[in-house]
Amino acid sequence: MTWFRRARPEQRPSAQESAERFWARWHELLPDIAAALGDREPHRVESRLCDLVADVHPDLHFSLDRGTRAIYALVVSGQEDPALRPYTDAWKAAAPPDDALWEFHDSVPPVPDPTGVTVNLGPHRVVLADVRVHAQVDAAAGVVDVAVHHPVLAELDTAARAALTFLPLDATLGERLAAARLRRVEPALELPADTIDLLELRELVRGLVD
Repeated sequence: MTWFRRARPEQRPSAQESAERFWARWHELLPDIAAALGDREPHRVESRLCDLVADVHPDLHFSLDRGTRAIYALVVSGQEDPALRPYTDAWKAAAPPDDALWEFHDSVPPVPDPTGVTVNLGPHRVVLADVRVHAQVDAAAGVVDVAVHHPVLAELDTAARAALTFLPLDATLGERLAAARLRRVEPALELPADTIDLLELRELVRGLVD
C-alpha cells in the first residue's frame, strides 16, 4: 500500500462541491486508470489521482489497492483527523455504488487476513504474520493499550519504525476501529511477555464493541 498527497492550495471550495468535482473528473479519468491497472503500471495515473484528491482537500491521502468484494479499491483517508471528516463524508456520499470492478472507502478498511500481508520498508520485506502484540485491556473505558513487536523493528529508522507499528493495526482492525479502541500504541523492540498475533488482537478488540 502506497499513500500519496499533494501540496496545499490557498483556498478551498466546500466539501460537497469538491466531492462532486472529484467524481466528475474520476469518470473522465477512469478509462486511463483501468488501462494503467490492467497493464500493472499504476504509476501512469498516480500524479493525476494526486491532483484529484488534493482538490477535495490537500491533507487527504489515497491508495489504490486490491478490493475485498471488487477487483479494485480506492481508499481516501483523512487518517482520522476530525477536521477532514466532512470532506471524506462528502466524498463517500457522492461516490457511485460499489460494483464488481470498484469499491470505495473513506477510511482504511481491515484486510481479510493481515497475517498474509507482506510489506516493503526500505530494504526489508516484512511479513505481518511475524508481528506480535502485547495488549492491556481497560474494560471500563472500552479501550486497549498495545505494544507492537516485529523482529526487524530495531533495525529501522524512526519513520519506518512508526509505520511498522501502526500499519499492522490498521490492516487488522481498519483505521476507524483502531482509532476508536486503541488508546496507547508503542513499538516494542524486544519481544514482550504475553503476546498475541494480529488475528487474536482483532478478536479481542471487536469483543469490546459487541
